[in-house]
Amino acid sequence: QVQLVESGGGLVQPGGSLTLSCTSTGFIFNYYIIGWFRQAPGSEREGISCLSGDDGSTYYADSVKGRFTISRGSDKNTVYLRMTDLKPEDSGVYYCAARPLSFTVQTLCASWPKTGFRGQGTQVTVSS
Repeated sequence: QVQLVESGGGLVQPGGSLTLSCTSTGFIFNYYIIGWFRQAPGSEREGISCLSGDDGSTYYADSVKGRFTISRGSDKNTVYLRMTDLKPEDSGVYYCAARPLSFTVQTLCASWPKTGFRGQGTQVTVSS
């Protein structure tokens, strides 16, 4: 079965760190753009970081630039989102999605894709 599964969410204090994982089954990321999206309560789902499985290019939203790092695992079917210096406004459900290389890191992160491979999300709560 082809799917994406997110993991690694949880409760963390402000200033803390978390690493999220997005793992694929049934395909590898070499031929896809992979993106992390975040949805806070009452807000739209926004693209925060995307990575090209082909050339390794990356995109970060201004709100996370310098604090979050997207990377690929050596297994070719896992993408990580390392989150540091977390703030309460980083709270939300984090989703990953993958679209083919006809997309770019900018175009995938521009909006949550209506089709393609999409995960079910993992909750991140930043609170003291």
